[in-house]
Amino acid sequence: MSLFAQLSGTLVNVGTVLLGTLLGLTVGGRLPARTQRSLLQTLSLVTLFIGLDMASSLNRVAAGSIPGVIVALVSLAVGVVIGEALGIEEGLNRLGETLKKRFRGEGRFTEGFVAASLLFCVGPLTFVGGLQNGLTGDASSYILKSTLDGIASLALAGAYGIGVGFSAVTVLIVQGGISLAAGGFAATLLGGADPETLKTNPYVLMLTGAGGLTIIGIGWNLMLAGLGMEDRRVRVASMLPALLLAPLLLWAAGLFVR
Repeated sequence: MSLFAQLSGTLVNVGTVLLGTLLGLTVGGRLPARTQRSLLQTLSLVTLFIGLDMASSLNRVAAGSIPGVIVALVSLAVGVVIGEALGIEEGLNRLGETLKKRFRGEGRFTEGFVAASLLFCVGPLTFVGGLQNGLTGDASSYILKSTLDGIASLALAGAYGIGVGFSAVTVLIVQGGISLAAGGFAATLLGGADPETLKTNPYVLMLTGAGGLTIIGIGWNLMLAGLGMEDRRVRVASMLPALLLAPLLLWAAGLFVR
């Protein structure tokens, strides 16, 4: 797989952050609150569709007689327990608060850079998209994320200014690093298979399916935000361990179940 294929989603994401910042500086955050809510609701519907499409990969994989959806269910259940025990959701929030406090005194430029970097790089879609793009060359998750980040950067730039645009450097480093690492994993442990072969690999299908379920959670949270009901959101960050557990459980179940 070419370097460009592995980084394609990241490069699109960098471009949309820069474009959104430029538009935000021009418009100056003049979008009415009602329009912002409608945009969130529209984006949530698209996110839900993509998450459902990814989750359908579970229908194409099984551990012997155990359907893939059951393996994903167990992975998510165990993953959430681990995620809550580790306090992943709270840890990400504490990290954000620490960085915000550390840079607050350095001006509005830095505030915008830090706020945008956290928003664009700390979340399940960052990891799911990087693995998908790096393993198979499929940039669909990062293209979805690019749309979300482009809209968000428009609004943030209206409030914080040009510093938001410099978060594109963070996006390039974090997402590009995940994609390249995933590509190296594919070349080393999956025999360097071509993208089409990897897309049918049972472990990649399981990872994609479990990732799709977490993306459905993100779509649901966006819908709640559009309705002003953020207090009922899904704790998606706590599901992150399931993305590692799903392929492992598929492998383990395959050893004992026929």
